[in-house]
Amino acid sequence: RWPSLLKYYSQADSVSWLEEYKARHSAGLEAQRIVASFSKRFFSEHVPCDGFSDIESLGCPSHFFEDELMCILNMEGRKGLTWKYYAKKILYFLRQQNILKNLKEYLQRPTDRQSFLEGAVLIDQYCNPLSDICLKSVQAQVDDIADKVRQVLRTKNPRHPSLASKAEEVLVPEVELQRQVLDAMNCVLYEQLKYKGNELDYYNSLNSYIHQVLIRRTGIPISLSVLYLTIARQLGVRLEPVNFPSHFLLRWCQGKEGSTDIFDYTYIDAFGKGKQLTVKECEYLIGHHVTEEFYGVVTSKEVLQRMVGNLLNLGKRESTDQSYQLLRDSLDLYLAMYPDNVQHLMLQARLYFHLGIWPEKVLDILQHIQALDPSQHGTARYLVQHTLEHIERRKEEVGLEVKLRADEKHKEVCFSVGLIMKHKRYGYNCVIYGWDPTCMMGHEWIRNMNVHSLPHGPHQPFYNVLVEDGSCRYAAQEKLEYISEPREIPHPDIGRYFSEFTGIHYLPNTELEIRYPEDLELTRATVQKIYSSGKQ
Repeated sequence: RWPSLLKYYSQADSVSWLEEYKARHSAGLEAQRIVASFSKRFFSEHVPCDGFSDIESLGCPSHFFEDELMCILNMEGRKGLTWKYYAKKILYFLRQQNILKNLKEYLQRPTDRQSFLEGAVLIDQYCNPLSDICLKSVQAQVDDIADKVRQVLRTKNPRHPSLASKAEEVLVPEVELQRQVLDAMNCVLYEQLKYKGNELDYYNSLNSYIHQVLIRRTGIPISLSVLYLTIARQLGVRLEPVNFPSHFLLRWCQGKEGSTDIFDYTYIDAFGKGKQLTVKECEYLIGHHVTEEFYGVVTSKEVLQRMVGNLLNLGKRESTDQSYQLLRDSLDLYLAMYPDNVQHLMLQARLYFHLGIWPEKVLDILQHIQALDPSQHGTARYLVQHTLEHIERRKEEVGLEVKLRADEKHKEVCFSVGLIMKHKRYGYNCVIYGWDPTCMMGHEWIRNMNVHSLPHGPHQPFYNVLVEDGSCRYAAQEKLEYISEPREIPHPDIGRYFSEFTGIHYLPNTELEIRYPEDLELTRATVQKIYSSGKQ
C-alpha cells in the first residue's frame, strides 16, 4: 500500500507490521486533517511563520506524515488542487527544516570531515525539497564515474596505485602518477561522458544543483569543480578549491606539499574541460591581474558561500517568479552560515516586506539588525513603521466581502470566477479568481498602467487573474475575451483558489465559492453556451 516506505526497513528488522500499519494509517489521517485546516485558515493570506506550529510537534513518525503528503501530491487527475497546494507547502517546510538542521550539523564538524560533495548536496536539497535527492544516490553516480576512470587508467598503467583501493585512503605520491589520474579523468569526463561548461545557458540555476549537473552533464565552474575535485580525491589526487574571481578553479601542487608559493601549483579549469593553467594563464582567463591571495585554498564553508552567492544573484535576476522562491531559499542558506550578516538580513527583511508576508518575522529581523549595526537605524525604522501599519491593517480587516450578482453595482460584470480567458492585447492565457465592479487600485497604479486611455477607463469591471507565466495580474473587462480552446493554467497558486480543472473551466474551492457564491453556476452556463457546439 505504501511502497515508498520500504526503504526505512531492512530484512533483518523484527517488525510488528500491524503496529506499523496502524501508525502509518494514523499519520495519514493527521496529515489529511492538517492539510484541510490550512485551506480554511490561510485562504486570505500567505501561510504565516507560525502557521506551521501544528506540524513542528507531530505526534507521529515524520516519514509516515511526509509519505501521506506525497500521496496527496501524487493523486492522479485534475482534482484535489487545493489539497495538493497546501500539502506541497507543508512538505516544503518540513523538508527544508530538516535540511537546515543537517546543514548546521555539517558546519559544526571539523573541516576535514566536511565533504565538498555533501555540502553541494545540502544546497541542492534545500532549493529542491520536493525532489528525491540524497547524498547516497549522488555519491553512487560519482563512484560510477570514478570506476570508469580506473578502467581507462588500467589500460595505461595496470600497476597504478589508484587501482589498489576504492577508498580515499590511497594517496598517490608522485606528480607523474597524479598526472596519469587527471589525464584519465579528462578522458572520461569530457571525451566519453561529454561533460562541458554551460556557456549557452550560464545563468540557469540548474547549473548550480549537483544532481542536475550529473543528469545534464553540464554546469558552471564551481559545480563542475566540486565534481572534479571529489573524483580526483577518490583516486588519490588531492586537489584543492581556489576561490578565483569570476571563475572558480582547482589547484594541484607540483612542489612541496603545503607550499605558499602560488607558482608551485598548476591550476585546473573544470569548466574548460580540465585544462591545466599557469598563474599567467589564469589571469588571461578573466582578463585582468589579481593579487596572490586569490590563488589561495578555501574551506568547504567558503565554497558553499560562493555556491549560495551564485544562487542569490540568480534569485535577484529572476523576473518571472513572483514569489522569489530562489532568492528566499538562498537567503535562508546564507544566513544559516552567517546569521549576523547585516547586508543579507536587510535584504531578507526588504524581501518579506515587498511580498507582504510574515510581518512579525520582518520586525524580528529588523530588531536583530539594529542590535548588530546601529547605523542601520534609519532604514530599519522606516521598515518597522510600515510593517506595524501592515499588521494594524490586517487586524482591522473584517471577513471577506461576499459578492452577489444580484447587487445593482455588479450588473456590468460579464465574466465569472473559474473562466479561462485570453488577454486581447498581450495574448496571455489566464483564469479569473476574483473581480471588482470598477478598478479598485490607487491613483498611482491607474496612472502608471495608463488605464485612462482605455475606452471605458477605470469605470468598468476589473478581474484578478492567474497568468500562465506564473504572475498575477489585474485586467480590464474590455481587454479579456473567451479562449477558443481552454487548457490548464500552470500557476503555482492555482490550488489556493480552485479545487479542480474540468477540462474547460476551474471549480472554485469552498473558500472562494463563499466569496463568489453565484459565480460557479454562471461559469457553467457560460461554458455550456460557448463550448457546447465545439467552437467559439
